[in-house]
Amino acid sequence: MTTTSERVSEPPTQQASQRVSQSVFDGSRLRVVLLVDVYDGAQQQFLEAYEQLCNQVASVPGHVSDQLCQSIENPSQWLITSEWESAPPFLTWVNSEEHVRMVEPLHSCVRDTRSLRFHIVRETGGPATGAEHGKRRLQTSPRIGDGLIRHALTFTVKPGSEEKVAKILSGYTSPEPRVDDTTRLCRTSLFMHGNRVVRAIEVRGDLLAALRHVARQPEVRAVEEAINPYLEQDRDLDDPESARVFFTRAALPAVHHVTAGQESPDAVRHALYYPAREGCGLRLAELLARQDEAAADDPRGPVLRSTIFQRDDVVMRLVDVRGGLDTDPAPVLGLADEGQTAELTALLDGEALGLDAPALGDGAPARLLKVSRMDLVTDRRAPDA
Repeated sequence: MTTTSERVSEPPTQQASQRVSQSVFDGSRLRVVLLVDVYDGAQQQFLEAYEQLCNQVASVPGHVSDQLCQSIENPSQWLITSEWESAPPFLTWVNSEEHVRMVEPLHSCVRDTRSLRFHIVRETGGPATGAEHGKRRLQTSPRIGDGLIRHALTFTVKPGSEEKVAKILSGYTSPEPRVDDTTRLCRTSLFMHGNRVVRAIEVRGDLLAALRHVARQPEVRAVEEAINPYLEQDRDLDDPESARVFFTRAALPAVHHVTAGQESPDAVRHALYYPAREGCGLRLAELLARQDEAAADDPRGPVLRSTIFQRDDVVMRLVDVRGGLDTDPAPVLGLADEGQTAELTALLDGEALGLDAPALGDGAPARLLKVSRMDLVTDRRAPDA
C-alpha cells in the first residue's frame, strides 16, 4: 500500500479558473485509455498489430509510455494505456492522417474500441520510467462541469451544392432525445461556412452511445443518404470501414469550454469559423481560449458560454451571446486592441477566409465577423434539456 510519504504530487497551490470546465491547454500530463474488444481467435494478430503500432508511436513527439493489458476474465478484452506530456501533442497525432494509417492494421481483428482521455490530477509512487520529474505536471485542481459532453463533426460538400445540402439538413425530424436511462441528447446546432458543414452536439451521459443512437434513427439515416452525392469525401454507410474512416476524419473535438455562470433570456448562439495557417491550429485554439476566459470574467460582457472545437487547422468557436453581435463585435471576438488583432491575424489563413491580405486592416472586428461567421442551418433543443 502506498504511504503518504511516497506521494509525488502535492496539494495544488493555485486554483484553476472555475469558469473553465474543460480545457486541453493547462499543460498537465495526459492519460489515454483505449478499451478494445478483439474478435475471437484474433488475439495473436492483434498483438502483432499492436507491436507494430507501438514501435511507430514511440517516436511521436510528446509520447511518454504505454502499456498493453489483457483481461484475466475475458481474453477478448484488452486495455491499452498511454501517457503523454500534455494533451496537445496527443491530439495533434490522433487527429492526423498518419494516425489513420497507423491504426489500419488493427481494424481487421478488433470488434469495437472506446477511447477515454484524462488529465492527471494526483499520483502516488515514483515517476514513470524515462520521464523527468520536472516535466510531470499535474492538473492543478478538479474542473467543475455542467454534466454535458460537447462534440462536433465537420465535412465539406461539393461547391455549388450548398443550398441543396442546407435544405436537406434543415428538413429532417429530430430523433428521439432519450438514448437510455443515463444518456440523453440535449442540443444539436448545425452551421455552414461556404461548403463546410459543422454539426455540434451536446449530450448528457455517454457520447458514444448517443452517436450510435442517432446513427440508427431512420430519419437521420435518410438525411445522411440524401447528402452522400454532394460530399467531397466519398463514403458508404453500409460499409463499416468506409463509415469509420469518414467519421474519424470528420471528428471535431471540443478542446476548451468556458462559461460566465450567467443566463439571459435573449441569449443567441453563433458559430465562428477560424481556419488556421498550416500547423497553427492548436496555437490558434489556445489563443481563442485565453480570450474567452478573459471575456467570461467580465460580468457585464456579452459572452455567456463559448466552446472551441479544433482538428488540424480547422478551428470553430460556438458562442452564446446576449444582445446583438453586430453592434460591437470586438468583445465577442477578443479584439480589444491592436496587439490582440495582430496576434490573431498572424495565425489565420487569410486566403481560406477570402481575405485579400493576411492583415484584417481597419475595422478588424467587423471584418473578421463578416468573413468568419457561419450560417445557421438549424439549432434544436430537446424538451426540458
